[in-house]
Amino acid sequence: MKANATGRRVPSRSRFLEARHRRLHLRIWGEEDAPSLFFLHGWGDVGASFQFVVDLLKRPWRVVAPDARGFGLSDWNRDAYWFPDYLADLEAILDAEAGPEPARIVAHSMGGNVASLYAGIRPDRVGELVNLEGFGLRPTRPEEAPERYRKWLDQVRAGSRYRHYADEAAFAARLRQENPRLTEERALFLAGHMAERGGDGVVPAADPCHRWVNPVLYRLEEAMACWRQATARVLWVRGEDSFVTRDFAGRAEDFRRRLHCFAGAREIVVPDCGHNLHHDRPEVVARIIEEFLA
Repeated sequence: MKANATGRRVPSRSRFLEARHRRLHLRIWGEEDAPSLFFLHGWGDVGASFQFVVDLLKRPWRVVAPDARGFGLSDWNRDAYWFPDYLADLEAILDAEAGPEPARIVAHSMGGNVASLYAGIRPDRVGELVNLEGFGLRPTRPEEAPERYRKWLDQVRAGSRYRHYADEAAFAARLRQENPRLTEERALFLAGHMAERGGDGVVPAADPCHRWVNPVLYRLEEAMACWRQATARVLWVRGEDSFVTRDFAGRAEDFRRRLHCFAGAREIVVPDCGHNLHHDRPEVVARIIEEFLA
């Protein structure tokens, strides 16, 4: 796979992997004998959304971007989702696709949180990690637990469904409303992968059970204990205008504590960019990735 100077999309192919009673969909670009690079998407996204970055990579790579369980073309739980499942799914994907060398991983948001934990739990399996805004969640307090469990039980009882859209163009318009930096062409491309037929229109290509709150509180100290075990080279990348950057603005020391869990980790801030860096500034993300891996 080489840089695409024609403006056409680099072609991809689909592969399915049976893992722990689920069929996981993998989006793959590039020649099979090229060095592998694994891309993990965030909540509500799909592997295909890294297309804009793949189009701008200059070196020949074999890029593997799974749809996380319950998203895109991967099987749904049709019930609650537990974060450790994503770790086991990642291990199954690396067992099948990575070969003997430590993996190179680029991971966004939820995917960044998965990859960061995994890099500490299995330090021998991850060689380089580019973390795009997956820096952990806000700390929680034990007294939040009763209300969190009540909310989860109420959501399970009520069930969940997504809003319907007239067609992919309407879904693309919603994506652009949420992210004004998204071009119409990119929004339509994303809609083609992030939406599916449902009833008289289209709905998000995701299990609506993802909308349930996680009843288990996020325990930052446990996450940091895992991060400290990582031996990979790590780069943290955030958007200048993202909600993550705004959230940490008043907790700068908290941010530094997290970053410094990874020995020698570096940070890059991408200007004029929101949370979805791979949608907003794919040319910058592609350059950052290849400079770091060089």
